[in-house]
Amino acid sequence: MKRGKAFARCIVVDDDPDILLSARLLLRDLFEDVATFQVPGEAIDAMNAGPADVILLDANFGRGATNAAEGFQWLGEILKRDPEAVVVMITAHGGIQIAVEAMKRGATDFVSKPWSNERLLATVRTAAALRNSREKVETERKRVAAVTAPAAGAEAMLLGSSPGMARVMSLIERAAPTEANVLILGENGTGKELAARELHRRSRRADQVLVSVDLGAVAENLFESELFGHVKGAFTDARGDRIGRLQAADGGTLFLDEVGNLPLHLQPKLLTALEQRQVIPVGANRPVPIDVRVIAATNLPPERLGDEGLFRQDLLFRLNTVEIELPPLRERREDILLLIDHYVAAYSKKYGKPSRRLLPEVAAALVAYEWPGNVRALRHAAERAVILAGDDAFTVEDFSLSRSFTPRTTTLPPPPTAAADLNLDRAERQMVEAALKKHSYNISLAAAELGLTRASLYRRMDKHGL
Repeated sequence: MKRGKAFARCIVVDDDPDILLSARLLLRDLFEDVATFQVPGEAIDAMNAGPADVILLDANFGRGATNAAEGFQWLGEILKRDPEAVVVMITAHGGIQIAVEAMKRGATDFVSKPWSNERLLATVRTAAALRNSREKVETERKRVAAVTAPAAGAEAMLLGSSPGMARVMSLIERAAPTEANVLILGENGTGKELAARELHRRSRRADQVLVSVDLGAVAENLFESELFGHVKGAFTDARGDRIGRLQAADGGTLFLDEVGNLPLHLQPKLLTALEQRQVIPVGANRPVPIDVRVIAATNLPPERLGDEGLFRQDLLFRLNTVEIELPPLRERREDILLLIDHYVAAYSKKYGKPSRRLLPEVAAALVAYEWPGNVRALRHAAERAVILAGDDAFTVEDFSLSRSFTPRTTTLPPPPTAAADLNLDRAERQMVEAALKKHSYNISLAAAELGLTRASLYRRMDKHGL
């Protein structure tokens, strides 16, 4: 139902019926519903019908009472029922000490009797807006958490016992409990997001949200709004306020995946936000404080990250207090069978398939394979094998190595000679087209060959009309 007034519901609790009548008449233009109660217990029962935007609570109920003991007791009961409740205490004239104590106990604000109508309206309007703002932030956090949460089951673990993975786990164990920012390096498919989630899981912020944003999948014109948020009317499609990912991660961890894709002109703004611990939404003029721990990841090699024309070095220093590099699967072959066993078991359970044997010759082929897509490619191969295998034992064909992964005869263009066409756009188009043909237009494999994310490859395909 579309609301015609600013807020939905207000609850007023006071033992004086004249006060209740006055409050109802004054606030009825601001709220859809103004519910009044002389008995605090009845007001708390009414909260079961739904949360109120704001609750006005008298400090004293007993005849001659002045110490607000009963009001404090009911304040505690309200906050126990709804920890996010916004409560404005009503105090007797001159009860400033009581008002201060009430705010220490969790009240949002106070008004004194006899009140000024303008003062009461301003206080209640501000308090209700605070409640709505909290709800929007919490809703956005839950939405982001749901969107970015890993799929249940097979892909939610960082596995491996090789020396390379032992080093990674040791770094995670030491870095996780600190507030240090972490930069995770590694090829596509090596498990950078899983490492980020493991860092968060072992951190002091584990009970808070982990907000993930794939900067390789965000259109360039939306980067600023996605990271910092925007206010209504900031641009053509800004039909309402929207918090950015940095604000959504407040109190928790922000995972910036493919951070190397952040445009150079936006890198100073991210650096400023991290240094000053505040963001300014697009179209706003007031900063919003944030408390986030940043974990970033990129498939860019260190030498490209060191290029000032590609990535600001002061931002890099801010992000890589601790640097963790995930080894490609070809450098940790002793983990291949462990991973195969894990994913085959997970997908067999998911699809209700029987367990099958892994013959020695098949195991040897899997270990010997180069796995250009790393663990991600291995996981997909295991899923296909579970679905396609027909006998009680897996074959090499079940994993589709020869069909989907074996290098083709098509090769990427050689490096240009002095006499070659040095136009960057045309050279990029040739590289992208050759990679797509080599992998029969399999986007994941072509992107891995080019060192790009799928989203980045799609953008280049669109750019060149491929």
